[in-house]
Amino acid sequence: MEFFCYHRDRPGSLPLREELTEAHWSYMDRFAAELIARGPTFAADGETPTGSVHIVDLPDPAAARAFAFDEPNYQAGAFRDVLLRRWRNLLGRTMWDFPGGRTGGDRYLVLGLGTGEAVDLAVPPGRDDLIAYGPLLSDDATAWLGTAALVRAPDPERARAVLTADRYAAVEVHEWEFGGRR
Repeated sequence: MEFFCYHRDRPGSLPLREELTEAHWSYMDRFAAELIARGPTFAADGETPTGSVHIVDLPDPAAARAFAFDEPNYQAGAFRDVLLRRWRNLLGRTMWDFPGGRTGGDRYLVLGLGTGEAVDLAVPPGRDDLIAYGPLLSDDATAWLGTAALVRAPDPERARAVLTADRYAAVEVHEWEFGGRR
């Protein structure tokens, strides 16, 4: 089962996150084979971390909750909250399989929070710039709750355009980069 996990930073948590970098990476190393995508998000300045995305394939919702809430930054209070949802990998690949590689162009997390009828259930045109894409679902995968995408785009507005306009309660666009050890 695939899960989308987005830890949002608590304001002023950068020193704590820097202190816990090795603990975080060591924790994630335990899930290397299960990770579909990972990486930090940033404020508009491109430097201030605002969160951490992990898309992971785990056996069940209990394992996903343990993954999210046992993470060292979460345990230490660096994160203010966690968005954890079932997810379906419509591209069938990991970020490491993205033809565009780790560098070149701006990258974004586009998070559409659903309301009403499900939308964007198929891969949109422009697949070449999609790093990861899929619906956010309830634990039992019966209810559509939104869409999450990692996108290479020239600017936030074009990244946002990967989702159908005006069909979401809210859409968030965050600067994002490939994560993990360098």
